[in-house]
Amino acid sequence: MGAGVVVAGGRSTRFGDRDKAVADLAGTPMIRRVVDRLTLVVDELVVNCRRDQGDAIEAALDGCGITPKFAFDETPDEGPMAGIGRGLRATESEYGVVVACDMPFVDPSFVSYLFDRAEGHDAAVPRPDEWFQTTQAVYRTDAMESACDRALERGEHKIVEALFDLDYVVVDREEIANHTTMETFENLNTREEFEAAAERF
Repeated sequence: MGAGVVVAGGRSTRFGDRDKAVADLAGTPMIRRVVDRLTLVVDELVVNCRRDQGDAIEAALDGCGITPKFAFDETPDEGPMAGIGRGLRATESEYGVVVACDMPFVDPSFVSYLFDRAEGHDAAVPRPDEWFQTTQAVYRTDAMESACDRALERGEHKIVEALFDLDYVVVDREEIANHTTMETFENLNTREEFEAAAERF
């Protein structure tokens, strides 16, 4: 097994004035729903977030089975690629799965499959349509961390730019469909999406 890196440092601008990472989703903070699924298939947990989020997230994850490490954004709002690099740097595992904190339906068996696909490569990244799902993907921690640093030095902020520096495996739509449903990638950004998702739990 490897590490789970949950990226939670975004500002949740479409969600209103609350941090959606710890917002209540059918009685459980959303980030806890993500972590409870990940801890089935990882043996190390890192949360990347802003320092001002730390206490609330730590409380939300109390008793989750793996004591989380925190990789705080020293410079807030640098974007998700900086957060991914920082989170991976805090791990001790050769490979880590990066998952956004707003993907509460992440499928643990699919995550396990991504770890298998990444073996011997720098990354295994789903591409269910024309876009890569870079925030539900497995990376070789040192390779992706360095690729993120290089991309940021070039002034790039799209996560996919770091990916292009790596030896990566594409997990395409057909392969995804053989192992999970598209629900695994569903992310919640608005209160309306939260309310609709809550009914499914």
